[in-house]
Amino acid sequence: MKLQGKTALITGGSTGIGREIALAYAREGANLAINYYKTEDQAVELKNHIEQEYGRKVIIIEADVSEEAPVKDMVEKTVERFGAVDILVTSAGITHQSPLTELTVEDWDRMIKVNMRGPFLCVKFVLPYMLERKFGRIINIASQLGQLGGTDNAHYAASKAGVIGFTKSVAREVSAHGITANCIAPGPIATPFLLEGYDEEWKEKKQSGLPLGRFGRPEEVAPTAVLLASDPDGNIYTGQTLGPNSGDVML
Repeated sequence: MKLQGKTALITGGSTGIGREIALAYAREGANLAINYYKTEDQAVELKNHIEQEYGRKVIIIEADVSEEAPVKDMVEKTVERFGAVDILVTSAGITHQSPLTELTVEDWDRMIKVNMRGPFLCVKFVLPYMLERKFGRIINIASQLGQLGGTDNAHYAASKAGVIGFTKSVAREVSAHGITANCIAPGPIATPFLLEGYDEEWKEKKQSGLPLGRFGRPEEVAPTAVLLASDPDGNIYTGQTLGPNSGDVML
């Protein structure tokens, strides 16, 4: 198993892509701290499933990742329980559509606060523990819209572009200390995040324009997170943005 003995903290880990990453990490031997916010039932179900199916140690922690004190407490609880955070995956995020001329300052600020400030806070409080041990894997979930931009998605695209730039900067700052930092920028993935957050016209147009002709599935993103967390598979990836995106972005 590729992650035997490792501890992963996954934000937004009770649903969607975060959930599938948690399951993939459990299959590969990792113990888990799963963050959730207002999705307690799903978090409890996932915890029970992983413990019963894979025999891993799991804690679930409710926290709004956009707020400093809860994030600090979340990291401290993880270290107290497991002794370390080997892998950080920041999957928590929000989405919202609005034409730019109708976009409110409040919606802009909330998007940036959750989608950019959240990863910053998580990395900020995890890094000291990783630096102390001279090992860590930081994986931030971005989006292909951070590379492409998107109609009615200026605030979302900006937040995800910011995550990509932030991750590159983290990689340059800490990679010499045994810590890698990378992004996963999925294309449209068939999660409630997409299916409930975007209108039907947008989804139909987006899907028809994809080279693969279909949206991805959350379980098709999770192997990329396993790769980036694994030794030796992910050891020389740092500052990179990997794109399981149905061909929406080709680099």
